Amino acid sequence: MHSTTSRELRCYYNWFSHSGLPTPDNGWPAAIQMAGYHGVQFIGPLDMEALASCRALGLGTCGSGRVNHPEDAFRLAEEARTHDLEALTLHVGWGYEDDFEAFTLIEAVLAASEQFAIPLYVETHRATIFQDQWRTVQFVRRFPGLRFNGDFSHWYTGLEMVYGDFDKKLDFIQPVIDRVCFMHGRIGNPGSMQVNIGTLETALQLPYVQHFCRIWKRVFYSYLERESAAPFFCFAVELLAADIYYAREFEGREESDRWQQSLVLCEIANRCFSDSR
Repeated sequence: MHSTTSRELRCYYNWFSHSGLPTPDNGWPAAIQMAGYHGVQFIGPLDMEALASCRALGLGTCGSGRVNHPEDAFRLAEEARTHDLEALTLHVGWGYEDDFEAFTLIEAVLAASEQFAIPLYVETHRATIFQDQWRTVQFVRRFPGLRFNGDFSHWYTGLEMVYGDFDKKLDFIQPVIDRVCFMHGRIGNPGSMQVNIGTLETALQLPYVQHFCRIWKRVFYSYLERESAAPFFCFAVELLAADIYYAREFEGREESDRWQQSLVLCEIANRCFSDSR
């Protein structure tokens, strides 16, 4: 029997999430650190000044990228290793690749991760080869070494997981859940993939929030059960702006304060992690 008491959840803030928000007086790295986040997930190209500021404040740093061609995986992994990032999450392919093309991209991701000794987590994201649950499970069967960033709002809303047997669908994607090492914090409902969930108290009463809690608890439980898991699990809040059609707008204003909503999501994730122990 192994102990999970040393395992912890760390909440990161996705750097792209502050787009469209007013800049704090003390700057974003300091505001992120003061809010209690453990780190920042950067997007490419790296903001080197912000990266240095985050590290000076003791924040962890990871990154993200897109792999359209096999060589992209090696380039991104080498850059991440050069800049000492903890991990990368990756959008892989566009989703219309045949099996041979998809296998080639997956093999490149796995090889690059090994060559540069950096975790590369493929995302369950729309417009990628992992946009479909059935195909993703088939990929896992062929490549059990895959590790995932669970960006589950793409599946929950995009595949309308509540249309049909939700429990059966959860059971079907368990091979993916068992390989999730990183998650993007966002909650959607069956029609919109990023919605205002209100306060912690109101959020926990919403049926779609309860669905996400079930998914997240399965992920955390699986992580805590793995003998070889990393000492911490990264939950990176990613609430994106209206100009890229994530945040909803009403009468020209975003429906919620994304900064405050991010903190609510971290509270929910921490509760789910605690429950999973």
